[in-house]
Formats: sequence, structure tokens, C-alpha cells
Amino acid sequence: MADPKGFLNASREDWPRRPIEERVRDWDEVYVPGALLPIIRTQADRCMDCGIPFCHEACPLGNLIPDWNDLVSRDDWRAASDRLHATNNFPEFTGRLCPAPCEAGCVLAINQPAVTIKNVEVAIADRAWEEGFAPPRPPDRLSGRTVAVIGSGPAGLAAAQQLTRAGHTVAVYERDDRLGGLMRYGIPEFKMEKRHLERRLEQMRAEGTKFRTSTAVGRDIDAAGLRTRYDAVVLTVGATAWRELPVPGRELDGIHQAMEYLPLANRVREGDMEASPLSAAGKHVVIVGGGDTGADCLGTAIREGAASVTQLDIYTQPGTERDEDTEPWPTYPKIYRLSAAHEEARELRTAPSAEADARLFAASTLRFTGDANGHVRALHLVEVDAERRPIPGTGRRLPADLVLLALGFSGPDRSDGLVDQLGLRLDPRGTIARDADFATNVPGVYAAGDAARGQSLIVWAIAEGRAVAAAVDRQLTGSSQLPAPIGPYDRPMTV
Repeated sequence: MADPKGFLNASREDWPRRPIEERVRDWDEVYVPGALLPIIRTQADRCMDCGIPFCHEACPLGNLIPDWNDLVSRDDWRAASDRLHATNNFPEFTGRLCPAPCEAGCVLAINQPAVTIKNVEVAIADRAWEEGFAPPRPPDRLSGRTVAVIGSGPAGLAAAQQLTRAGHTVAVYERDDRLGGLMRYGIPEFKMEKRHLERRLEQMRAEGTKFRTSTAVGRDIDAAGLRTRYDAVVLTVGATAWRELPVPGRELDGIHQAMEYLPLANRVREGDMEASPLSAAGKHVVIVGGGDTGADCLGTAIREGAASVTQLDIYTQPGTERDEDTEPWPTYPKIYRLSAAHEEARELRTAPSAEADARLFAASTLRFTGDANGHVRALHLVEVDAERRPIPGTGRRLPADLVLLALGFSGPDRSDGLVDQLGLRLDPRGTIARDADFATNVPGVYAAGDAARGQSLIVWAIAEGRAVAAAVDRQLTGSSQLPAPIGPYDRPMTV
């Protein structure tokens, strides 16, 4: 460690965000450009280089966090990039999109604000691109084996890159017209500008990975037939079957799933259309669901010029400090967090009915009502207790011209026919069943990411992609030097 007293002498300082009034008028990333590097060496110095770095265990990728913190503090960016990329294919993605369970597991977080691990990570990743520390790494020779990866989200891209670098000929099939999965059309530009994704895709093309867009396996191509053309098939199709809200009035116009709304806003940014047909402009918007997807809808609706935006969370409002009895260190605690979108909503007072920011906690939707034309005009809710039981006399009505359902996902979408054509076995949760080697019940077919694990974090998706690549490589060649950071049954640390 460069400064053994760094954690004593320096306080935590995060990457500052741009002024709210400025950033809500554009779709650029919310952080101040160039403001991270001046503070990042001091922040890296706060790493304690502790004897047992629990940040390793909190991160499924097993990132070598104390190593690259020390290298950044010494201004050795090339070595820091090498350490970072040794365990993570896409640190510029995780550094922007991951909620940082590593920071919850930071030893310093026992009694102080954690090291800004996520900020150090993104600083290394961005510096690596600027200085040319992340060149393409094509294989020295080809194995003669072929692999199809279905799905180009973080799990699919990680698996494809690892297998390509191992010498296999890899083709990635993506049903959308552009690559990236949810990173492309589900993540708003203000959280991660798509230039980061494009840059990494160009690296993968230079390494030899082939991409096939606008190709839905199961609909455009027979899945069973595709299996016969490749030595192995890796399914990384995500968990895109969204959860519904079966309440009276759900059939009214103006009620949409978040993943119907967000892709259209992203397509506007891609230049496919001038305005989204589901734009929130001038509308009273209610978002049902308190997670990250709901926050993405919130920030998007604010930028589109909504008249008001309210977000409903069925859970009670968490405290600002970790509950050591129920969520002790180093587990990831459920605490009150203020995302950039919530910060914007609070400052702009987008939800007059909410107390703190745009969120109404402990709120359950009862029904929707509409006008004579069958369009939603109001959402009726009731407050609930910790057991989600309605509290009498707490019913309320919110004006709603646009309702967005952000209730999560239950498993892979079966409408394209892929699951049935291959004859895949599903587990009771509706996700693709697999064994300890990531293999499905169909010989030569493997499953990774949210399609098999269930809805999870981007770091788990990348870890799954790296691990399934090692399993496939081992099956094709008899052994593998590829790292396998997790097993299919590993789960985050809990009590």
C-alpha cells in the first residue's frame, strides 16, 4: 500500500455529478467530465490492503481490488489495467452500471465510508482506452472448433470474448438490430453512453468474434438446426419475460412495461426516430416498481419533459445505515440510496405527493381507472405494512396518463420458440436448468447469465460468461486455461 495511513488521512470523495439543471437537458452521462482523475489517487490510497480482502468475496468476478488500488496510487496505470482486465472483460461497463457489492464488503466499511472501488475501476478502464492499454488480443492459433453464442448482453459478450481468445471460432447471434442486449436498449444513455459499448465491440471484432444481428434464434433460425452446425451452443438470452400486474384496469391504454418504454427512448438517441411514441412529455407518469429499472424510467421521463413522475415501491422505506442484526457486514445491505435520477426528482419536485424524492414507499397498486376512450387517467393505491397487508383508510389516487411497470423478470421469453425447439428443461423458477458444468439437458448446449441464474447484476452476468466459457473450452479441448470465477450454484453473500 502506497500510504499506510491513507484511510485515516483522507475521507471518501465520489465522482461529482453535473448540476441537475444542466444534465436533465441532455442525455450525456451525469458525471462531470474529467473530474475523477484529480481525486482518484487519493481515493485509491484509502484502500487498507487488508489481510483478508472481503471485497474479493463480495465481487463474483474476484477482482484484484487491493492490487489495482495500490497501482493507481503509485500512478502505474498500465499495470493497474492489466490487473483489472485479468478478471473483468468489461470494467467500463461495471464501473458505470454495477451497484458495487464490493464496496459493501470493503473492510473499511465496517466503521467508515467504503473505498470508492467503483470509481477507481472506471478510472482505470477509461485510462486504459485513452493510453492504448486495451488492444485486441486475437488468438495465436485457431482450435478448429466452432461455438454459437445466442444473446449479446454482458454474459454473452464475456463468453464470446473468452472463447475467441482461446482460439475457437465464435459467432454471436442477437435478435435486435444492434448488439448489447439490455446495455443497448435497456440502459439509458445518461447512465452509460453507448460509445463505451461500441468501442468494446470493435475490439471483439478485431479479435475475430463474428456477430449476427436481427436474428432471433427460434424464430428466424431453427434452434435445433443451429445446434447441428456448431460444436457447442451457449445460451445467454437473458431473463426478458417481464412480470405482470394483474389488477383491474390493466387493459387500459397508456399502461406499458418498462422494457417497452426504455428501448424506444434509446432508439431516439440512436437516431432511429425523432420522438418516442411512448414519450412522457407533458404527461403525469407513475412508475410501479422501486428497483433500478424504475429509476431508469424516472430519469428518462424527467428528460422527456413529464408533467410529474412518481415511483411506487411496495417495500417500506429503508434506513440510511446498515442494520447489523439483519444485514451484517460484509453482505450487501438494503439501505436508502439516492440515484442520480432520484436526486433529480427531489431537486425538481417531480412528484408533489412524495415526501423525499419521487418515491412512495410501502405503496401497493389496487386498480387503474380511465376515461371514456379507454385511456388510463388514474392509479389507485393503498399503503401496506411490512407484510404487504393493506392498511385501512390509506387509499389514495394519483393522476396517471402513462403508467410504467418495472416489476422485474421471471426468466427467458419462450415466445420465440428457442426453448421448445431445443427441448430444454426449465427449473421451477422458469429459468433454464443446468448442471455443475453449465450444461443443459441437451448435449452441447450450455446456459449462462440471467436466462439460467435469474435476474441479477451485471457483475454476475460477466462472471457467468467467463465461467461458462471455461466449461465449454474444457469440453471441446479436454482442458482449459480460462478462469472460472464462479459456479452455476454460487450466490451472493447473505446472512
